[in-house]
Amino acid sequence: MDSNMDLSSLPNREKWLGDDCLIQLGGFWSFPQTVKPIKRVINHYNLLPSDVILVTVPKTGTTWLKSLLYSILNRSSKHKLVVEHPHELVPFLELQVFAEADESLVLVAPSNEPRLFATHIPYHLLTKTLDSSVCKVVYLTHNPKNTPVSLWHFVNKWNMEKLDQSLSLDEATCMFCRGVSPYGPYYDHVLGYRELSLKKPENVMFVTYEELLEDPNGYVQKLGDFLGCPFEEEGEVDEIVKNCSIEARHDAADSRRLRHPKARNAASLFYTATPALLPAARRHGDTNAATLLCSTAPQALVEQF
Repeated sequence: MDSNMDLSSLPNREKWLGDDCLIQLGGFWSFPQTVKPIKRVINHYNLLPSDVILVTVPKTGTTWLKSLLYSILNRSSKHKLVVEHPHELVPFLELQVFAEADESLVLVAPSNEPRLFATHIPYHLLTKTLDSSVCKVVYLTHNPKNTPVSLWHFVNKWNMEKLDQSLSLDEATCMFCRGVSPYGPYYDHVLGYRELSLKKPENVMFVTYEELLEDPNGYVQKLGDFLGCPFEEEGEVDEIVKNCSIEARHDAADSRRLRHPKARNAASLFYTATPALLPAARRHGDTNAATLLCSTAPQALVEQF
């Protein structure tokens, strides 16, 4: 992939929200401002065998699992979640670590600790990197009935000045089902990592948000085992689940805002879609969402959920 490619030479563009657009890169959709950082990740990120990478599609429970993974790997630093946001503790490769054009960037891990990163980049763009690595990858996905709803609310919340240009949920869902969404096509994104988890189960753990929500203690235990740091002390799992609950994260966010009143409101970072939102959308006239999502889902994903 040519890291010097002019963005205007990328042929496929889709208007997405207001004046915003998505650009197709390697068969997947991205915001224009993230195309070059994604290329820097592809070309310059040197994985270490001890690296841990959380991979998600936007708005599928990323912040929660960031909190859990950080707490599992850094049990002596659990109080950091009170003073620092999970996105600071577990930075995105393409949005933070490689956001600037610094190809000499050296990523240094604290002594005796694995590096923990997150990304939304599809497997198909990281094939060479991940296939040759023994690093640990945790992939989190969300029921496709809920993902576009959560994304739709999130985008509208951050773009209040563009509400008059906002897509309806039906319009956004139609685009989602055509594969046009940030880091989409969604189904290709999920299936890429699902197949990798079947091929390399010792290195890739595939988790659904619904499973995590139903049994957080059980999955924290499984994640500890998968990452090579099993729990031995009684009560550790319960404490991590409690400290990473949405209530605890809301309290931590409020505390950070009191200390840094000029910081932007982080409320929407904690927004989580629930199945109840889809019926609510129907009441507002968006009647086709569920039908479209179910009819376009590959059978492998229908069986997963």
